[in-house]
Amino acid sequence: MPVYVGALELDLLLGGEVGSIKQKRSVVRPVVAELKRYGVSVAEAGHLDLHRRALIGVAAVSADAAHVSEVLDHCERLVAAHPEFQVLSARTRWLGPHDD
Repeated sequence: MPVYVGALELDLLLGGEVGSIKQKRSVVRPVVAELKRYGVSVAEAGHLDLHRRALIGVAAVSADAAHVSEVLDHCERLVAAHPEFQVLSARTRWLGPHDD
């Protein structure tokens, strides 16, 4: 049975009302928790020392590539729907049965 892994990298700009790392965490943590409810692995993975930027990584695994794609698309839309974020970039990477 094949296994497909999709990784979504979301580079975010936080609103001007976020003035410290502590405020940033209070905005990012609830979104990370919300994403986890969709059965994905997720973490704030970059821009840790910047208070108005966040890099969130999301990973999904399935035997069905279409399912992985659907889940990651949903996660991207969920984050983009939050008014406190502006998605600067979203990049998806794939690992499948033909990768070495």
